[in-house]
Amino acid sequence: MHKRLMKKLILISVLSLTFSQELKVEGEMTSTVILNNQKEYKMEKDKLTKLQYEVTQNCGTEPPFENEYWDNKQDGIYVDIISGKPLFSSIHKFDSGTGWPSFFEVINENEIKKDVDYKIGYKRVELKSSSSNAHLGHLFNDGPNPTGQRYCINSASLRFIKYEELDEKGYSDYKYLFQQNLNKPQTEETK
Repeated sequence: MHKRLMKKLILISVLSLTFSQELKVEGEMTSTVILNNQKEYKMEKDKLTKLQYEVTQNCGTEPPFENEYWDNKQDGIYVDIISGKPLFSSIHKFDSGTGWPSFFEVINENEIKKDVDYKIGYKRVELKSSSSNAHLGHLFNDGPNPTGQRYCINSASLRFIKYEELDEKGYSDYKYLFQQNLNKPQTEETK
């Protein structure tokens, strides 16, 4: 019985050593990916304009009606200006009258972090990019159907990819959004 117990202990030791080596390799690979992403994001941050940096890194706000995408009506997607991750689609964009790009839905909920913000004296929901941690804007509950939400976003946090350029820029997977074109709210503009 003692020999069987020793064999089991040896087997467990060998397996646990092998498993820990595999974890170490996987951990190193994960760390390498994270480090590479951080380097890429740092390089992208270095290319930001003064306003883009202020908005994305210091939670600033650009002026309403004086920003790049508030009245953009072209088909396409809006990506994180730093990481390039897709965040919003033009089919979910609507004119909120606020002077900032507004969307009633995100492409992928996992790409947006939500946090409570009291910076101007009342409770708001701040939105940040999950991949780059860039400040995007705020979420309000006064949007159109079907969600009732308004993602009020700074243009300075976004890069717009025209529908015609989705293939060329590596975003072909998002063409399906325009084929479905479901849930677009009816506004005076689209009636």
